[in-house]
Amino acid sequence: MTAVAQPVRSSSRRLSRPVAFAAIAAIFVTFAAASAAPSPLYVVYQHLWGFSATTLTVIFAVYVVGLIGSLVMLGALSDHIGRRPVLAAAIGLEAISLILFLTAGDVGILLTARLLQGIATGAAMTTLGAALVDLNPPHAPGRAGLINGIAPVAGLAIGALGCGALVQYGPSPTHFVWALLLAGMILAAIVVARIPETSARRPGAAASLAPRLGVPARLRADVLALVPIIVASWAIGGLYLSLGPSVAAGVFGLSSHLIGGLVVTLLCGTGALTSYALRNVPTKRVLTIAGSLLTAGAVVSVAGLEWSSAALAAAGTVISGVGFGASALASFGTLAVLAAPHERGELFAVALVIAYVAFSVPAVIAGFAATSAGLHATALVYGLVVAALGAVALMAQRICTKG
Repeated sequence: MTAVAQPVRSSSRRLSRPVAFAAIAAIFVTFAAASAAPSPLYVVYQHLWGFSATTLTVIFAVYVVGLIGSLVMLGALSDHIGRRPVLAAAIGLEAISLILFLTAGDVGILLTARLLQGIATGAAMTTLGAALVDLNPPHAPGRAGLINGIAPVAGLAIGALGCGALVQYGPSPTHFVWALLLAGMILAAIVVARIPETSARRPGAAASLAPRLGVPARLRADVLALVPIIVASWAIGGLYLSLGPSVAAGVFGLSSHLIGGLVVTLLCGTGALTSYALRNVPTKRVLTIAGSLLTAGAVVSVAGLEWSSAALAAAGTVISGVGFGASALASFGTLAVLAAPHERGELFAVALVIAYVAFSVPAVIAGFAATSAGLHATALVYGLVVAALGAVALMAQRICTKG
């Protein structure tokens, strides 16, 4: 017999369903913001400790290894033991990583902090996504899908821009941002203690920890149709979060840490606004918009790099951001509608693994390539690859539509 989610019990000690939904969305944004915070700081750490672009790439890769490992092993856990225990553990581990960032004095501590942050983020994101669907208001059936699309993208924008501003203008750039995020995680822990549990306990928790991912047979065609657009959009996200600030400084001479954060925000902030603006547009049309603008944006950005035009590169970033947001809305919105309650954690884990493999593997390759070939040439090739991926995604959607 299929387990169903437990109803939300009314209690003075528990948040109401609408408040709990808003709180989960805020925690989602906070986790995403924390994951983006190191991007503007990498240049600072490089200056302080004198490590190479290759070491920077390893730091980026360690985070992704932890995140993907967490998604693979823990993605379905909240479907068995409930959302609140997994969220509480993820918040605790994130807090430990933030304390390590706060006290880091060398690359080894930075690597450890980033690894733990990746594990915590992977566990949190699948559980938060599933909890949003559990708490979705009955009168607005698409709201959870909308927030699942907006929250991670908005968080990346807020984290990068906020950290960039604090590094440029705030006190103690390698400490203050981590103290603020740690305070946010303490607040998140208090909130999670008061939200209602939305997922019934089911047997098989230990077995769910075995490294595996699965998509129910009835959903495989739908998920497969989304893979090209997820890959294209998150590949460009990986470029901007890993190398974006470095390209701004090394190629265009824009050395301000605020500009470094703004590079990421142009992509992710535009994406978040786009997800909201297109929330009532049919999914097939949104997917077409996503594929078209990811391709066009990458081409315009490559032209900006080739002609050394920061304005043209910024315009390409904004265009790509529209495609990024449209992709997030369509893909995660579709999954939110398709998944049954007991499938939500694992299905979101599958989608996030696809997204973060696309986000990380090309970026890691680009990081190593930048050491030997230079940032300019690496960014050019990366942009052309993303343009090709966007075109493939667009063709895939047209084939699926005809089918």
